[in-house]
Amino acid sequence: MAKGYWIARVDVHDLDIYKTYIAANAVPFAKYGARFIVRGGEAELKEGTSRSRNVVIEFPTYEDALACYDSPEYQSAKALRDPVSEGDLVIVAGYEG
Repeated sequence: MAKGYWIARVDVHDLDIYKTYIAANAVPFAKYGARFIVRGGEAELKEGTSRSRNVVIEFPTYEDALACYDSPEYQSAKALRDPVSEGDLVIVAGYEG
């Protein structure tokens, strides 16, 4: 069974409020076995467009990644994030080559 990944690019407009989202997302991330692979950090754009913050989160399965996003706990956390940020998020299945 393939692992699942969230790949997000985010611009944060109010870091203090965004920190409440970070605290709130800990509950669903723990529940669904999330592990941060990339959380911010230095980045250099080589092609296309970018945002100020990049995040990659690994889940035990693709189904866990989808379930976490759809969970009431994550949707409550997301409601804190939405007014103070804009971004792109894709959920993908890992490669099992």
